[in-house]
Order: sequence, then structure tokens, then C-alpha cells
Amino acid sequence: MGSVAVIGAGPAGLMAAQVLAEAGQAVTVYDRMPSVGRKLLMAGRGGLNLTHSEPLDAFVKRYGPQATRLAPLIEAFPPSALIAWAGGLGQETFVGSSGRVFPKALKASPLLRAWLARLRTLSVEIRTRHDWTGWDKDGALRFRTPDGETVARPDATVLALGGASWPKLGSTGDWPDRLSAEGIAVTPLKPANAGFDVAWSDMVRDRFAGQPLKGVAITFGRVRVRGEAMVTRHGLEGGAIYALSAALRDAVAKDGSAKLWIDLRPDAAADQLAARIAQQPAGQSVANRLRKALHLTPLETNLLREAHGKDLPSDPAALATAIKGAPLTLTGVRPLARAISTAGGVAFEGLDDQLMLTARPGVFVAGEMLDWEAPTGGYLLQASFATGLAAARGVLGRLESGVVQ
Repeated sequence: MGSVAVIGAGPAGLMAAQVLAEAGQAVTVYDRMPSVGRKLLMAGRGGLNLTHSEPLDAFVKRYGPQATRLAPLIEAFPPSALIAWAGGLGQETFVGSSGRVFPKALKASPLLRAWLARLRTLSVEIRTRHDWTGWDKDGALRFRTPDGETVARPDATVLALGGASWPKLGSTGDWPDRLSAEGIAVTPLKPANAGFDVAWSDMVRDRFAGQPLKGVAITFGRVRVRGEAMVTRHGLEGGAIYALSAALRDAVAKDGSAKLWIDLRPDAAADQLAARIAQQPAGQSVANRLRKALHLTPLETNLLREAHGKDLPSDPAALATAIKGAPLTLTGVRPLARAISTAGGVAFEGLDDQLMLTARPGVFVAGEMLDWEAPTGGYLLQASFATGLAAARGVLGRLESGVVQ
């Protein structure tokens, strides 16, 4: 039996701890926060979207440029395995209308409680308020605690420190410099599934912030996404925006801004919209004609004014064209701390196939620390669980071969 340190008590770290403990290893989990799984609990406020039910070949493509690296890891622990794992903890799941998979409890706390109880039966030790600060000159792990600095010398280590979104929950993203100093390649951290800035007029910012745009289609480049967006005081966020956020973020970084197009009535062609508008008396205001003919909300009408100018055309065909394509310019990306997740991280080029750092033999990396990103919809948690399991199996293979850290 070997001793393994798991640093970070999120989904990836706790999954690694479970797999290692079930294999008979002595596992200690360290976390800087007073309690574990805080970001998982935050995700549970939205129902805890564990994974997605779409076919696996389509599922793995959601990881974009890193799909090739992540595919074998997710195939080794696919959505069906994650669903079975949750069921083994007494948390049955269901598939929503969008194909997303949720626990029937629609929250994270029952799952986390059952999981921690399972880890206790496996004799996993969890040490909170242990902030990892790196390695000492002899290679020991250093921790800052309320009682001063302490060190640990495990046979192997799993790093699962998370990204840098929602730092108040524990993932502060303070580790890249620490790893870079050890010769470990780290891609700069960037916001993923983030909102964007729009230079709203005072009218939109003050009157409509917090209101949704429902059932719209948003196009950027050649990609068109159906869904919902939310107007905020700063700009736009929401599912349809998050689905485009990687491309939008990169465009803003390259050009300083990005223009997208919103179709407010994607289920109707422009000529159909024009015919319905034409049935309204021409003497009415444009806002009334749009409300009566197409049920446009005040937010949608004012969005048209933001996009096309205050004086909208009265001609039905021109109005329909405006509704089918309202351009908005995004002027910036919301801060990383407010993003749902993080892009960038430890480069796969610095890892072997078992997720071990080639510059630090015996140290494995899992979860959002790795350089990957994915859209919302269950893909984030699925990859976190799968990489946690993969790192644990890498540790087991190394220990079974007789090599220690």
C-alpha cells in the first residue's frame, strides 16, 4: 500500500481519492477551504447538470481542439458510468428535455453528503484549511495552515486545484506561476462560458438588466446557436452566449471587439414576419405594431433600436429584416472570476498518457487544471470526473510498478 496526496477537494480530486482508496491506497485529501466541494454545491443551485445523454461520439467532440486528448479518458468513464456512480450513492438521475442529465434531487448537497460518507468508509482523510504552496528543496509538499506551515511526503500526488473562476469558492488560479517555475508548461488561464460587455444605452442598462431574450438565435461567423440570452448591466450572458464564448473571446482578444447577430424570431422567415406586420394599421407606433403582430417585448423592441438606431423603419419588409438580424458589438469579456469555467491550464504536451507531469514524476494532474474547455451542458463535470479517475489509475500503475515519488 502506498500513500497518496490529493490536493483539491472538488469533483476531480474526490473522484481520484475514491478510486485510489478503493484500490487500497492510503489517501489524504488537502483543501485550502474550511469545507470541501464548494464549487460543486454552487453548480447544484442550477440543478447540478452532471452530464449529457447525447451519443458518445458527438459528446467527445464538444471539447474542441482537445477532443483527441480527452476522448480516451471520457470513453474510459463515459456518461453512463457517471450516472451509475451517482446511482451507487443513492442519487438517481433523469434526462431533461434538452438531453442534460440531472440528479432527481436537483441539487448537489445530497450527492456530496453521500460521497463524503463513502470516502469515510474507505478511510480517506480530508484535511481542510491546508493551502498548498509548492514543493520544498527536498521535494516535499508544503502547506500553509492556521497552525503554521506543514509538509507531506507521499509516494504520489494528484493535483486537482481547479481553474480560476469563482475564486471565493477555492479555485483561485494561483498555481500557474508555481508550476511554471518548475519547468511545467502552462497555457495562460482565460474565462470560458463567460459573459460579454456591450455598450448599452442608459435605457437598456437601467430598465432591462436582468431580463431574458427567449427563443432567439445568435450567429457569430458561421455558427448559429438557438437558445436564451440574458441582458445584464454590463452586456450579455446566458446559454446561447456561452455556446459561442470561446470564439467570441478569441475574437475580442484579437480585434478588440466582436460583432454577433441576433434573430429575434428564428422560427419564421422574413417574408412571413413582414406579412404579419403589414396587417397592422400604419398609423400605430412601430412598437405597437411589433407587439401586436409579433408579440415583441419592450426589451426586444429596444434591442432593435440598440442595433439599428433609434428610428426604426416603418416599412414591413425592412422591419422584418431588422428583426431577423440585429447586430450587436461586444466590447470586452467579463472577468475570469465571474466566468462559469476556465480555459487554459497545464499543457497536455507536458503530461504522459496517464496525466503525469514529465517534469515532476509522481505528480499527476486532473480536472480544470488541465488545458481544456467545454460548453455548459454537463461536459464540464463529466471531464472533471473522468480526468480524476484517469489520474488515479495513473497513480496506481506507477505504484504497482514499484516506483514512488
